[in-house]
Amino acid sequence: MNVSAWSIRNPIPAVMVFVLLTIAGLFSFSAMKVQNFPDIDLPTITVSASLPGASPSQLENDVARKIENSVATIQGLKHITTKVQDGAATLIVEFRLEKPLQEALDETRSAVQRVRADLPADLRDPVVNKLDLAAQPVLAYTIASPRMDDEALSWFVDNDIQRMLLALPGVGAVNRVGGVTRQVHIDLDPLKLQALGATAAEISQQLRLIQVESAGGRTDLGGSEQPVRTLATVESADQLADIQIPLRDGRRIRLDQVARISDTIAQPRSAALLDGKPVVGFEVARARGASEVEVGAAVRARLAQLTAERPDIKLNEAFNFVDPAQEEYEGSLHLLYEGAALAVLVVWLFLRDWRATFVSAVALPMSAIPAFIGMHYLGFSINVVTLLALSLVIGILVDDAIVEVENIVRHLRMGKTPYQAAMEAADEIGLAVIATTF
Repeated sequence: MNVSAWSIRNPIPAVMVFVLLTIAGLFSFSAMKVQNFPDIDLPTITVSASLPGASPSQLENDVARKIENSVATIQGLKHITTKVQDGAATLIVEFRLEKPLQEALDETRSAVQRVRADLPADLRDPVVNKLDLAAQPVLAYTIASPRMDDEALSWFVDNDIQRMLLALPGVGAVNRVGGVTRQVHIDLDPLKLQALGATAAEISQQLRLIQVESAGGRTDLGGSEQPVRTLATVESADQLADIQIPLRDGRRIRLDQVARISDTIAQPRSAALLDGKPVVGFEVARARGASEVEVGAAVRARLAQLTAERPDIKLNEAFNFVDPAQEEYEGSLHLLYEGAALAVLVVWLFLRDWRATFVSAVALPMSAIPAFIGMHYLGFSINVVTLLALSLVIGILVDDAIVEVENIVRHLRMGKTPYQAAMEAADEIGLAVIATTF
């Protein structure tokens, strides 16, 4: 059956089908996410192993090589890249593209577990994760306040801002950059320890046993059943100084008799600089499948509300990948509009027929918009790749429309009726146009 001939004979069903497809395409377009790049699942796995205090040479011989030898037996392996530094080893295991990601993750976990018994006993359990390209930060801010020092700002970011932003839809992670971490130092006096016959290992062991909070079962109290908890934790450095430490000979001493306790900050291991000055900041990453534009708008609105509630807090946007995604999206749409307008203009300049020009102007959007139905159904997003594909396909669509309309106009100028010209012109080149499009 010739589709073109059937549509010409039955114009109302054909028009209604295209109207319904166009409406569904517009709804699908509004439901699709706007992203900078599509979410790609690359079969790449990372293995992180941590052994605090170990040297790079020890990690290479005792950890990295054993894991490499085990992972090397997996089918479909392409490359293994290992990075070893003080106390940590990271392996990036890259598989061939045809390898299913979940299968690569499961097989890598199994390979690491096979050699777990051969690794050092004090090695922390290796962490095996897939590489997630969507976890890259899309927004970064610095925070300052005259009422808070670096420690208070760091805790404000870790506690308040992180909890506030993670409640927003589409936000995948909020990570603090720079700042400091609170830490209680216990500086033991070796002379006092020697005089009392105690060692630093004993003090550390007793502190580990004392600082405990655990469930203690249940008890009947006043005719009702109540849970029981064992509370042995301290809330301040002063309470920690008053803790009684039992020694091996049965004596008990207060911790402040053999140590100096100070509530201070940990030694910084990283720093964040803005214009050469140290700052406290945080990065916001989107969740997989979320839109950078929607996440950026929600985060900016929530932070604007925070600064209105807390005038002492000053937020400065350090960088963002939201605006480039929005600009590329708007720029691509503008190019599509310009291309469609130019195509219609070309038809008018060469054919000088308003009817043919109107047909081309209507055919372009009614043929392109229904494509969003399939894109939405297949889980695509609006990004640079899909917009580039649409731009390229629009070119073929314009060629098809111009060829069909020009052939119909040629038959009209032979003196044929519009119905006869359309039927014969479509029969002549319909199969060629469909084959070219496919």
